[in-house]
Parts: sequence; C-alpha cells; structure tokens
Amino acid sequence: MLVAPGTLTWAQAASGSRLGCPRPRGGTDSCTAGPLALARDLLAEGGEPFFVLNSDVICEFPFAALAQFHRRHGGEGSIVVTRVEEPAKYGVVVSEPDSGRICRFVEKPRVFVSNKINAGLYIFSPGILQRIQLRPTSIEKEIFPAMAQDGQLYAMELQGFWMDIGQPKDFLTGMCMYLQALRAQHPEKLHSGPGVVGNVLVDPSAKIGANCVIGPNVTIGAGVVVEDGVRIKRCTVLQGARIRSHSWLESCIVGWSCSVGQWVRMENVTVLGEDVIVNDELYLNGANVLPHKSIAESVPEPRIIM
Repeated sequence: MLVAPGTLTWAQAASGSRLGCPRPRGGTDSCTAGPLALARDLLAEGGEPFFVLNSDVICEFPFAALAQFHRRHGGEGSIVVTRVEEPAKYGVVVSEPDSGRICRFVEKPRVFVSNKINAGLYIFSPGILQRIQLRPTSIEKEIFPAMAQDGQLYAMELQGFWMDIGQPKDFLTGMCMYLQALRAQHPEKLHSGPGVVGNVLVDPSAKIGANCVIGPNVTIGAGVVVEDGVRIKRCTVLQGARIRSHSWLESCIVGWSCSVGQWVRMENVTVLGEDVIVNDELYLNGANVLPHKSIAESVPEPRIIM
C-alpha cells in the first residue's frame, strides 16, 4: 500500500464534503494526516504496515531497508531522516543514537541539538490510525510529537542523496542528483551516442534528430521529438513534447505535449505547463507559463504567464 498525502488535499479526498483544508501561515499543509483517516478501513485491512510518502522529495527510496527497520523495533511508526549542513533552517529530529527512538522535535534550533531532518518517507503500523481523527490534521505537528512522547516513533537515517523538489529550480537539482546516482549504480540505463554529453536519460520511444547536443543532466520522456540541431542541457522534457530545429534550452522544464518552435532560446528555469506552444525565434528567460497557452512574443525577464 502506497499513500502520498502531499498529493491528496483534504478537499480532494473528501470528494465534495464540507470539510475544507485551509493552508496555514508558513505554507505547510495542515492535512497531511487527514487523508489517512479517510482510508482507515483500507489501510487497516490485513494488519500490515503501509508506506506514506511526501510527493515532493527525491532520493533512492530505501523501502526494503525501511520495512526491515520498522519490523525490528516494533513501534507504531518509522520515519526516514537525512542530515543537513544548516539545521537552524529546519525542524530537526532528536533521536537515541543506538535504537533510533525519537525523543523530540525541535523547530529551527538556535543551538545545536541535531542535524537530522524529516525526509518525508514513512512506514506505519495500522495502530497509528487510531490517533488520527476525521478532520484536517498535520501529521508532523500533531501526530508525530504524540507518538514520540509515547515512545512509538523511530528514525532511520537515509544513505545517499535527498532533495526537496517542490520548487522548479529544486526539481532540476534533484533530477541532476538522481542522474548521478543512476550513473553510479545503473550506468547501462543512461543514454549514449553521438552528441550525448554526461548523464542523459532518454525514453526508447523518443526521437532525436541529427546534429543535436544533449546533456549533461537531461531527461527526455516518452514520445518526445527533438528535431535537428537542438541543444539541450539541464532540462526535463516530458511526454509528447516537440522541440523544433535549432532551438537552445538550458535549465528548463518542458511540460507534456508542448511545442517549442524553431530557433527558440529558453533558460533560467523556464517552465512550460502542459500543451504550451512557443512560436519560432523567441527568447524565454525564467518564464513560468500556465497550461494551454500560446507564446507569441519573447519574455526577456522572469514572470508568470497566465
């Protein structure tokens, strides 16, 4: 069973009920536990532990190791933690060094108490569901502290890379980290050939034209067409997009079914939503374009196009 509360708002889960999910000050979601209560019967079926993931993180996802760790300590919950260089920017997790049992959480500590933060990967036994009421509830601020106080929450330290990819620039950084990990562990999955530079991942159904230079740090999705003479680096190009000839893309996210014209230059974390059309010979600098738009003039300064 895989649940991703970061992708399921309370309003979506409630399917039109009057229970809303307000976004509190500070930008964090207050509904990260509520959807678990809605799925209580399904998650409790069989009595087996279940995973819960934040939808905006990337790492190597150590599911087998996390499940083994959870079975070994026998508590209600296990969370994955990762080390950071500047813990004062985060809420940190303080745990026993030997057992991993979590003692407490400290929000943005002024003095050093820990350099480990919640990485957004969890495994829970069904008993946790008895703690969650059918209302908007923060798992981080309400449920976890109570579990820690009862000695029922444990921390497993993540090995390898981790990145919060909730913002476009961080998404691209996370993509680079993922490709580097792929290079180290499964280099055969990366694309190679004429014009390929560094770590590049290309779906087998994608088509790349002549005299292109692709990479480093590029992912190209299913059904993508890259025409002749295109230069792409540090970009994600999603399924069904088309990049026409002699265009130049750096640090961009190109959405599903987009069309980028000939001799276009896009850079500086330009993001195209689904089904965006960019006309020929335009310059996009840090543009964030909402879905189903047609761009007929250059965007020389970063802005949102609605």
